[in-house]
Amino acid sequence: MSIKLFELLLYASLYTVTISVVSILIGFAIAILLSGMLLSKKRSLVAPARIFISFFRGVPLLVQLLLIYNMLPAIGLNVPSIIAAIVGLSLCTAAYQAENMRGGFASVPLGLIESAEMVGLTPGQIFRRIKAPIALRLTFPALVNEAILILKASSLVSVVGVIELTRMAQDLAGSTFLPLQIFAAAGLIYLVINWIVALAGDLIERFLPGVPR
Repeated sequence: MSIKLFELLLYASLYTVTISVVSILIGFAIAILLSGMLLSKKRSLVAPARIFISFFRGVPLLVQLLLIYNMLPAIGLNVPSIIAAIVGLSLCTAAYQAENMRGGFASVPLGLIESAEMVGLTPGQIFRRIKAPIALRLTFPALVNEAILILKASSLVSVVGVIELTRMAQDLAGSTFLPLQIFAAAGLIYLVINWIVALAGDLIERFLPGVPR
């Protein structure tokens, strides 16, 4: 396989990384909201969150992507396919991250919260200074794992016309008749990207605050 073909794969991998990172960050923001709704005492908040999570965890991602890709134009939103891909991945990862974060928030020691209330901290301050840091520390390994899963799952966005790493590999394999070399190179690129994510996760985890006992 020529250097030129490998460069094309590397260029396409930038789309893979960009789509994945943006989707993970948006999904994380949605997950925080969903986990708060799940822990709420109001059924009017819990029920919609559970329905959302059940749908996006129960329906295959491929179906979700095709549904969103075809639904957006139907409601008058003619957006590029890359936007539809990001929306689909973001909503999917949000459902999984929400369950992780719910477990993290539920594991925050009650004594810490009560102590914070006794010294006069507001609910917002308690969330920012106590709940969020501890929940993040408890769920961080699961969040890194979810990031890796989304990076691999991003290969499915090719079905909505996004030229990312997998789609580029398919096109090159068809035009060069070198499927073994092309897909082996694509697999190597995925492996390196995910190895970097895992390594970065390990390094970041070392600097996160510990969980009080």
